[in-house]
Amino acid sequence: MRLLVWCSAIWVALASFAAADDPVVVELYTSQGCSSCPPADKMLAALSDRSDIIVLALHVDYWDYIGWKDEFADPAHTVRQRGYARAAGKRSIYTPQMVIGGVDRVAGANTMQLMEYIEMHRRAAKPAAVTLGRDGDRVSVSIRATGPMPSEGAVVQVATVTPSATVDIRRGENAGRTLEYHNIVRKLIEIGEWNGRGTYRASLKVPDGVRVVVFVQQSTSGPILGAAQLR
Repeated sequence: MRLLVWCSAIWVALASFAAADDPVVVELYTSQGCSSCPPADKMLAALSDRSDIIVLALHVDYWDYIGWKDEFADPAHTVRQRGYARAAGKRSIYTPQMVIGGVDRVAGANTMQLMEYIEMHRRAAKPAAVTLGRDGDRVSVSIRATGPMPSEGAVVQVATVTPSATVDIRRGENAGRTLEYHNIVRKLIEIGEWNGRGTYRASLKVPDGVRVVVFVQQSTSGPILGAAQLR
């Protein structure tokens, strides 16, 4: 009973942060072929409707060989995760792993550690403000500096996201399970570089109704400096 109460308290706390002007980006590296991933996938789902947190599920392809090919996997996600590993001085990558703000890492479904990192990043001022607008299939992007920017500049990246999907897993470690996934990154591309001076502007063609996330990052494996999303 104590464990049940303690776990319930964690989930209530996870869903009760005060709203913030600058959302925190949480990336989950996951796979449908990983038996350890469903608890982390559920943690991501618990955060997916928050306005002060942007969650992104990046499905990797390196577990496809064990019997089930993840339909959302993209080799580019594996490359991105390896970049984070190199930035941290690590040689190996694994699932599930969460990366918070492009800096901090959580292994598995460690709710308490994830909460601590989210709160820390939520309280920290972001040096870039991202504003998005939509007119049909056109998405406008405006970015301005709100604090010191890195001297080497930053990259601007766009992710298109599927809000949720249910998958019947027929083979592999999760065979026989029906699993639900949230905020699935379908495409992540770099659209430009920004030196932090003036206002960065861009216009993108994105099908009407597709969820869009734009974030500014110090390289593709460094701190995330600002982010916004259109649901």
